[in-house]
Amino acid sequence: MVELAESGSVQERVGAVLGPEAAHLVARFVDETLHRAAVPQPDGTVFLFTGDIPAMWLRDSAAQVMPLLRFGAELPAAEEFAVGVLRRQLACIVADPYANAFNAGPDGAGHQSDETAMSPMVWERKYETDSLCFPLLLAHRIWRAYGRTDIFDGLFWNAVERTVETWETERDHEGASAYRFQRHDCPSTDTLTRDGLGPRTAPDTGLIWSGFRPSDDACTYGYNVPGNMFASVVLGRLPELAAAAPAPGAPSGLLQRAEALRAGIEAGLETHALIDDPETGPRWAYEVDGLGGALSMDDANLPSLLSLPLLGYCEADDPRYEATRRFVLSDRNPTHHRGTAASGVGSPHTPDRHVWPIALAVAGRTDPDPAGARAALDVLLATRGGTDRIHESFHADKPEIWTRSWFSWAEATVCELILDCCGVPDPEGIRHP
Repeated sequence: MVELAESGSVQERVGAVLGPEAAHLVARFVDETLHRAAVPQPDGTVFLFTGDIPAMWLRDSAAQVMPLLRFGAELPAAEEFAVGVLRRQLACIVADPYANAFNAGPDGAGHQSDETAMSPMVWERKYETDSLCFPLLLAHRIWRAYGRTDIFDGLFWNAVERTVETWETERDHEGASAYRFQRHDCPSTDTLTRDGLGPRTAPDTGLIWSGFRPSDDACTYGYNVPGNMFASVVLGRLPELAAAAPAPGAPSGLLQRAEALRAGIEAGLETHALIDDPETGPRWAYEVDGLGGALSMDDANLPSLLSLPLLGYCEADDPRYEATRRFVLSDRNPTHHRGTAASGVGSPHTPDRHVWPIALAVAGRTDPDPAGARAALDVLLATRGGTDRIHESFHADKPEIWTRSWFSWAEATVCELILDCCGVPDPEGIRHP
């Protein structure tokens, strides 16, 4: 087991504030992330698989690293580890910006029978806008945590340019995109309609099309709202990173293209993604199509509507976020489940009446009442179904019924909640309630 500082450490603080169960969870997560889930590569990068599936998701791997950045000098191995994961992610984006999950090498593992432009390096090629956002968020956090500017090199800007190119194209998926995806003999949520083209969307909305949600389920409508908000955040931070980067920095014109994308997203959200709800006031839809269709729900996976303050899109007291939060945490949200063991947001990705620990942790981290974070943690520790694991999901009445025996992303999110409860700031300098 990884030892942090012997005295005054974060682990010791967690134990003193929250007790041994929480301290053990944090220590085990750190150890497993650094040693069990990580596969160092000959090129110095780090392949980080998601737990009980031997593939590296861009989204999951970024989230797995985030808690490590909060330990500072007490976990010196975290810095180069985080950089190694980031550089692996950037290389993956350059190789295929439409893929969501990758193999450690060109071994052809994963879903090679899918009808799309697969390669042996790709585990799964479900295009999800957020998959390209998370590495850019991780880069920003590494810079804030360690002052590292050497990460903003040619590989970084190449990956940013590939991201911008992809998002420019996917503003008009119907007319400009070559991306197609079909999987046969599977649930309808695992493939795209219309021979792989996906749900119809209006062009010229400013919004970025996504085939799949952060859950890896197909979108009902093509414009995922929290995914677009996340893209707006990371695009808006590029000038700050460019100013910190060593020469030669960003390619000519790239920042202007990124700003045009961001401005278009914001205009599109204002025009198409707001719902005038008489019960809550104006709130955000989860997905829209620019043709008048809007989906009222939230999904447990990040980015979610519930997680917007954690992404940096808005403050927790933003009126439209507060209205959205009231809807998401109510029985009007079709993915919200109220049970005898827990109440919270689930996902169509898992069985009915299953609550996700990720969503419980996010609800605690964004609760305006400081007691909300501790209450969420108490529920999470009490609903592990007779194991010592934080699972992907569990039944709201019967926590002994759960999915995923080892889901490192969920444990990372709960570790962040624990660090919040102990007053440990994140790299953005935020001390959550």
